[in-house]
Amino acid sequence: MKAITLLQPGKIQFGTGCMEQFCKDYLAMGKQRLFVLTAPVIRPMLAQMEGVLHNGGVEIAYFDDITAEPTVTDFKRILEEARAFKADSVIGVGGGSVLDLSKLVATLIYSDQQIEDLFGIGFVNRRGVWFACMPTTSGTGSEVSPNAILLDERDALKKGVVSPHLMADAAYIDPQLTWTVPPKITAETGMDALTHCIEAYTNKFAHPLVDVYALQGIRLIASNLLRAVKNGRDVEAREALSLGSMYGGMCLGPVNTAAVHALSYPLGGEFHISHGLSNAILLPSVMKFNSVACIERYADVAIACGVEQGKDAEETAQRGVEFITRLSMDCGIPTKLSEIGIPQSAVDGMAKAAMNVQRLLKNNPRTVTESDAHDIYNSLY
Repeated sequence: MKAITLLQPGKIQFGTGCMEQFCKDYLAMGKQRLFVLTAPVIRPMLAQMEGVLHNGGVEIAYFDDITAEPTVTDFKRILEEARAFKADSVIGVGGGSVLDLSKLVATLIYSDQQIEDLFGIGFVNRRGVWFACMPTTSGTGSEVSPNAILLDERDALKKGVVSPHLMADAAYIDPQLTWTVPPKITAETGMDALTHCIEAYTNKFAHPLVDVYALQGIRLIASNLLRAVKNGRDVEAREALSLGSMYGGMCLGPVNTAAVHALSYPLGGEFHISHGLSNAILLPSVMKFNSVACIERYADVAIACGVEQGKDAEETAQRGVEFITRLSMDCGIPTKLSEIGIPQSAVDGMAKAAMNVQRLLKNNPRTVTESDAHDIYNSLY
């Protein structure tokens, strides 16, 4: 069995009421200047937390203008605000973009490293200030991963910074914070989490230690996503999605994702399609492409999704692809690139751009050439 390293936050708190526990933990540390990154829709949910911390003598500065997937320019603007505030701690409360920004702000606030030099694996040279992550969606699993994604406008491509120094000091996962997430975002972020788990389990570098998280994440998300889309206040379904998303995040550091994510980056970079939607559309086609390389693994994925076993692994795996396609459709997610306004004339450029994401393509169980990328994109018209 090959060696593997698992990195996790120093503390993971899961369950309803996590925000209250965060306040207790934070005040006990004696920090005094908290920089909070969040989104406009989330800000009202933080009033009670703000009151408790203010009563404890904590100064708080907010950046709550995060409404889309962030760019390098966005990050630099936020970093300057955190520096001007002289923050000694950071928390991100929101979806994956908010959490990724919080990691980078906390890590680089008092660093002379430039963000443009950090894309890739292992280029961050030290930890920054104490920071925590509190997700409000069940999708990226960023609260427990060492990854952060930004859109680099220079190349119109989303890029990742991956470092142990980006692992949060604490993660507070409260399923109640996801109850008001709209059905569309619930569906797209849920498919993102499901993609994390599937790509980890079928990864070239899959490992038994991570397989446990990946398969359980698939089971939880596959059986509960549609329930949460139909009824956002289905407590059981929301808890299952939060847990499944966390498991997916735990797969990202030691194993990471593969071709689905690599091929989705040009959709987000050039056409600003949400990350979850991009993954959801690409997932069935990439599963078909990959299945010949590890058919037994894709059969396992299908069984974890709850489908009936076929006469052989190939039939079972195909039923898994059909399940994923049907789940997306039932959740209201488009299944074609033509349905989201991406012209087929863009395929050449997207295929070329995807080849630059070797950080993820190297993990894919089957080699993906530029011609293969063309074929996968073209199959979605």
